[in-house]
Amino acid sequence: MKVILQENIDSLGYVGDVLDVADGYARNYLLPRQKALEANPRNVKALEHAKRVTAHKAKKVEHDVQEFATKLSGVSLMFPVQTGKDDKLFGSITTKDLEAGLSAEGFDVDRRKIQLANPLKELGTFTIGIKLHRDIIANVSVSLVKQDGEAQAETPVDGAADATAAVAPAETPEPQDPSASLRAG
Repeated sequence: MKVILQENIDSLGYVGDVLDVADGYARNYLLPRQKALEANPRNVKALEHAKRVTAHKAKKVEHDVQEFATKLSGVSLMFPVQTGKDDKLFGSITTKDLEAGLSAEGFDVDRRKIQLANPLKELGTFTIGIKLHRDIIANVSVSLVKQDGEAQAETPVDGAADATAAVAPAETPEPQDPSASLRAG
């Protein structure tokens, strides 16, 4: 019996596949559990129409994601960080910090899509990938600079000061006086 799968079945196939299965398997398992439909001409035409509609929607979504990726690739984040001896960072920059920096720039990105193998623990400029769609990855430039003396040495260009100001509150500075944290809490 020919059937059209309505669900992915590991040993059989994927949604939308037209398969020839044993009559008993179709009647006793697939059809009653609504895992498949009988492949009559009406259901086959409905499947083809649904595939065309889905393909059109997917093409539109991919186009919109590509435009978003182009805008996102132009973003450059700058994180002023506290450093110790030999320019070692106190703490690190994680996907959570990158998500906060991007949202401050006006980009809502889920941190699970940020491709960061390990947290950033060194000063410098890094290129971080953000997987927006299965084939679309936007690259964002992230700079980690010293917090002390950095403001006089470097002049911000075209809104870089906004990124610095917006990202700074996301970081939690170490309290200087241990008793100050007790009084604040």
